[in-house]
Amino acid sequence: MLLQKLAMYLSTAGLFCFMITLNVVLWILNIVAPALAKKIALKMGEKATMTQNPLFKYEDWGLTFASTALVKTASRHMWLSLGQEAFAGLEAPDSPVVTMERKRSSIGEFMKANRPLVLNFGSCTCPPFMFKLEEFKQLVRDFSDVADFLVVYIAEAHSTDGWAFKNNFDINQHRNLEDRLSAAQILVQKDPLCPVVVDGMNNSCAIKYGALPERLYVLQAGKVLYKGAVGPWGYDPQEVRSYLEKMK
Repeated sequence: MLLQKLAMYLSTAGLFCFMITLNVVLWILNIVAPALAKKIALKMGEKATMTQNPLFKYEDWGLTFASTALVKTASRHMWLSLGQEAFAGLEAPDSPVVTMERKRSSIGEFMKANRPLVLNFGSCTCPPFMFKLEEFKQLVRDFSDVADFLVVYIAEAHSTDGWAFKNNFDINQHRNLEDRLSAAQILVQKDPLCPVVVDGMNNSCAIKYGALPERLYVLQAGKVLYKGAVGPWGYDPQEVRSYLEKMK
């Protein structure tokens, strides 16, 4: 675990430096060369599926890449990620969660003997998470005979009162558990084909799994079998598909 934690610290530091540099460069270019700034932002958006998402235009999100809101939100996500305890091959944290029926539970209670459990972390205001929801649902359809699935609703990635995108879900950052359950109910109405639970207001599940703003895992017998890269760029249901196909 020591080496994995060290690698995580180094990658987080590198990502932070990249984020600050990108923010400053885009801020300057938006003044002196807006066409070039747009080209760079579109390239970043392509990797995050923003340019493929029919719900959004560049004007809805592009200029926010040069905002203080990005720095504040992304920095918080990176800071919280330093507390992660879930690493491939090691024990999966049995983090507490709350069901949609408002019952206290934990990740471990959803794990069954000898069956993988796919964890899908995200929120409604995270466009890549919602854009790839159909891919995730197809995973549930195709592999429900060999695996179980669970969506863990976490803090909003692009809340209206934070790093907001236009034409996105109008959801403020959750102030209490009822806010989080209410936001998760919007996702439930999209019928993810599996149970949905919410992280507690201390965000312990998201922290231990380094899940902000979105992430995918495969657990089995209390261990982490697969740890997807952090979103938006590393969030890839097709990687989970490839992993589960090997287990069929």
